Amino acid sequence: MNTESFKESSTYAEVLSWASSFLKQKKKDPNIAKWLMKERFSLSLTDFVSCQKKVMDKEGKAHYIRDIKEAGKGRPPQHIVGHEWFYDRKFQVTESTLIPRPETEEWFYDYIESLPKRPLRVLDVGTGSGVLAISHKLERPKDEVIAIDISQPALDVAKINAQKLGADISFVLSDMLSNVSGEFDLILSNPPYISQSERSVMDESVIDFEPHIALFAEEEGLYFYKKIAEQSVGRLKKEGRMILEIGYQEGGYVKKICQKYFPKATVTISKDINNHDRTIHVKNRTSNK
Repeated sequence: MNTESFKESSTYAEVLSWASSFLKQKKKDPNIAKWLMKERFSLSLTDFVSCQKKVMDKEGKAHYIRDIKEAGKGRPPQHIVGHEWFYDRKFQVTESTLIPRPETEEWFYDYIESLPKRPLRVLDVGTGSGVLAISHKLERPKDEVIAIDISQPALDVAKINAQKLGADISFVLSDMLSNVSGEFDLILSNPPYISQSERSVMDESVIDFEPHIALFAEEEGLYFYKKIAEQSVGRLKKEGRMILEIGYQEGGYVKKICQKYFPKATVTISKDINNHDRTIHVKNRTSNK
């Protein structure tokens, strides 16, 4: 079925069938059609099921068809609707920010459940759309949360998300830790960690639409880990923690970097649901002063 052959009274199911077939022909994931329909029309799973036999209105159909054609060109569906979900909250995303991944949500859940009950001072390095900083603050309102990024457009998006979601966070334009002061109980970061040598095996939509400043790192993807670890010396409190998201092949290298700068700390690697190395955890045992 092409768009010209749609009946005036096409149902949601008929339009969805066309959209899935169209994406499949374009060698894109046909499941994107369902996701876009739910997000474009703000449908819960129950609403989505119940509306399938209903006629889609003309304006909504035209908008959805435009969405699908954009997806067929490789544009991420999150950019098409302008948001992604993280920890059951809707976050605005743009081409200035990375799209939040399920792997990040997984380790966020693990660490947020393990923190002590006392108020903490928390730093999110390279906050992007703000998902880690904002989610942390909303889960632990008594913590002081500071979010930094070198990109002003990314910080602008994060500020909008914080305002919409009601998270009281300090946002600072900063190259790594250069513009923040004091010590922290917890330092978080999901930094750029993809090496230029991996560019050829990456999904085209990531290369074409997501910010390279937030994706790629020199020194085979290790540059920012070295900088974060180096600048965190004397900034991570005694008994403080640092959690870094890593690429699945980088665990051993990043662990050695952290052990170099925090020789008395406990440094461990955690795996994700797919049994891939996903995070480095540093538990400090000294003030390092």
